[in-house]
Amino acid sequence: MLMKERIAKIKRHFRILLLCLCGLLVASCYQSTTNDDQWSVSESSVYSLDFMKQHHYGLNYNFKVCGDSLWLQSDRPMHTDFKGTYFYDSLYLQPGDLVVVADLAIIPEDSVDSVWVKVARDQSTMGWVHESSLLEQVVPDDSISEFIHVFSNKHLLYFLSALVVLFVLYLVRRMRRKRFRMVFFDDISSCYPTGLCLVISTAAVLYALIQQNNPSLWVDFYFHPTLNPFGQPFILGAFLSAVWLMLILSIAVVDDVLRQLSVAEAIPYLLGLLGVCMLCYLFFSIATLYYLGIPCLLGFIVWALRHYYQHGYSRYICGKCGAKISKKGTCPRCGAWNE
Repeated sequence: MLMKERIAKIKRHFRILLLCLCGLLVASCYQSTTNDDQWSVSESSVYSLDFMKQHHYGLNYNFKVCGDSLWLQSDRPMHTDFKGTYFYDSLYLQPGDLVVVADLAIIPEDSVDSVWVKVARDQSTMGWVHESSLLEQVVPDDSISEFIHVFSNKHLLYFLSALVVLFVLYLVRRMRRKRFRMVFFDDISSCYPTGLCLVISTAAVLYALIQQNNPSLWVDFYFHPTLNPFGQPFILGAFLSAVWLMLILSIAVVDDVLRQLSVAEAIPYLLGLLGVCMLCYLFFSIATLYYLGIPCLLGFIVWALRHYYQHGYSRYICGKCGAKISKKGTCPRCGAWNE
């Protein structure tokens, strides 16, 4: 009977991993779309492959306004002395407006920003703006780029919110004198929570290494995102593979936690796991900037695996209720004696 239950469990987990793998293969074909509408480009346009390589975008590239407003100058900037105000006839775009790069110009005499970009919302709404002002108020019109933009600006807020919720739940359960299950401290008999923390820590180190050693690679990924880890530079491909592995392990964690714990116990456990994962992300991201990320990650992997095999690894299954137990004796769930 126990052997049949174990085989059924292995089959269920295999189906979950197979389904996630199929999703990875389908989603890896994702490519960001561009608008092929033909806007009139002047012969004096400075657009070139060099500009595309340096700035990571070019003509016909789509942006989405994300700031309060984006002010545009209607007239084309000229090669004159920029001492006064040159917004003679201006207009503004509202948040959420989609714009396309229609023209580019280099004005060396401009001491503020020599690069000017002409963007258009439609045929009647278009104008010029400094590239620096433009990039502060827009985000590439791609769901992945938008997620990167939001998460990069608010990840600390998410981390603090998760810790506050975790602390409140801990106090509530302590006041009610209930058991508070938490990864690494009072963990369940599953390898998935530990594996998820390790993968997130690895992804944080890879992300920080990209930002520190090859920031242009991340900027190019931000402007031209993809979900396909294959055919990318090694470190970027490894980071994308870790992201996919995070998704797969997250699904496995939720499935295993709900199977082993009641809903009242599963919710605090999952929130605690979220807080630990965010803590791992922030710690290893910051540690990598001070050249301590890789040594700390190796030490954390050794400690986590040793802790799991000493405390979380279950070698037996209760013959009465089917719960996992680490050693023979009394089952902590039903109280039955196992020999």
